[in-house]
Amino acid sequence: MSHFEITGHAQKSAWDANEIPPVEEVRPGLWSIPVPIPNNPLRYVLVYAFESNSGVTLVDAGWDTDEAWGALNAGIATAGGSMTDVTGVIVTHIHPDHYGLAGRIRDTSGAWIGLHPADASLLHERYEDTDDLVSRMGNLLAMSGVPEDVNPDLATASMQVKSLVHMALPDRSIEDGDALDVPGWNLNAIWTPGHSPGHLCLVDPDARLLLSGDHVLPRISPNISFHSQQFPNPLGDYLDSLAKIGFYEMDEVLPGHEYRFRGLKARADELIAHHEERLVEIEQLLAQDDRRTAWDLTQELKWSRPFNSMEHFMQRMANGETLAHLVLLEYRGRVSRDGNAPALFSLK
Repeated sequence: MSHFEITGHAQKSAWDANEIPPVEEVRPGLWSIPVPIPNNPLRYVLVYAFESNSGVTLVDAGWDTDEAWGALNAGIATAGGSMTDVTGVIVTHIHPDHYGLAGRIRDTSGAWIGLHPADASLLHERYEDTDDLVSRMGNLLAMSGVPEDVNPDLATASMQVKSLVHMALPDRSIEDGDALDVPGWNLNAIWTPGHSPGHLCLVDPDARLLLSGDHVLPRISPNISFHSQQFPNPLGDYLDSLAKIGFYEMDEVLPGHEYRFRGLKARADELIAHHEERLVEIEQLLAQDDRRTAWDLTQELKWSRPFNSMEHFMQRMANGETLAHLVLLEYRGRVSRDGNAPALFSLK
């Protein structure tokens, strides 16, 4: 039976001490490189560097800041290479801490960039022509019941990170089940939508390793938000993806944040249980007081920190999570919706 166990002990010690962990060779020719994230509770993203005779393939890239660029270059140097050795960048998903530096890497080394098409299709309106996206987010927040005096701050809350992405369209499309061009490794893509529509995990059954991106993290539950750049039922997709990934029981999981672990199915089961408990919590609130907005419910649900102490972007993410749960309850026939601005949710 699968059980959860921390394997990245140096990473866990650094996490507990609020420090950046060391660069580590986790397997012969495979390196874990922590790249700092500015002003973020996650602190760093773990970039993985696969060595081969033909160069280095990176999985993820980090934010586009000079500090992150320096840390990534230093990590590759610790592994015995340089940025000009990088021949490919596999991006697990398009969030800035994973995608931001990919273009700068390509400019320096000529490396190819690979991404799932469901995420690639979102790049232009997310990082270049963003007016329509901000407008649609404002409409979504109005539907959620966010007050008019708060709505603009929440609608534009993610625009500050545009400067932390070196915009670059991918050279390669990576689909579910694709064998990846990483010489010396048997790396295959697993499409795991939820955290983003095109999120990818990577598995090497020979090395018995799985790179989980943000799909499965050892300590926190990844943000699963309903919004205009998502599939219609993102939490339903995420739960399906967790069930799918649980079949890939490997010796070790290499996540995009925090620390390495084993016990993938056990952790996936914990995350499924967490979301089922949240669904029950929402139903209980609706049972106490029917016809509630998503914003009302968001403010009453239990979060890891007091809701009123969250920055606007975190409040928006929390509201998106609440909506994702309400939409799943609609799909399951448990909840109905009335009206649009705001929409009122009730138990069926």
